[in-house]
Amino acid sequence: MNTDTRYVKPQSATSTFNVIVARLTKMGISVYGSRVLAVKGRKSGQWRTTPVNPLRVDGARYLVAPRGTTQWVRNLRVAGTGELRVGRRTETFTATEIADDAKPVILREYLKRWKWEVGVFFDGVDAKAPQEKLREIAPGYPIFRIEETTRPQPTP
Repeated sequence: MNTDTRYVKPQSATSTFNVIVARLTKMGISVYGSRVLAVKGRKSGQWRTTPVNPLRVDGARYLVAPRGTTQWVRNLRVAGTGELRVGRRTETFTATEIADDAKPVILREYLKRWKWEVGVFFDGVDAKAPQEKLREIAPGYPIFRIEETTRPQPTP
């Protein structure tokens, strides 16, 4: 399997969970820090949304794609910007995809925080995995460093 194009299609239970988390987040109820990611579609130009779990490591913020090269990953690669929403608050950001060598530390922290939710997408790898294993799987997990470009504003 080419890890650069790794993609795990969501099962119905995952889709149901994502719908619930997205609805709660849109209502202003963040589930363990969840946000709704909004990115303009690379072909349509229309806003596309999905729930995400932003992660802070050493003061920097990241978005990790546990299911691999998803549509939001492809859109963010093209757009380079997006929005994180919770309730009526919207934060605009720029995104920079990080190199595979920088991913192990972030993947370990991500698994520490959200393994209970996303562990199924990591094929038995957890936060206690050796550094070499995290480096081995890194190409299959796109990660973006995000930097806020505007303070959170109410969404109309």
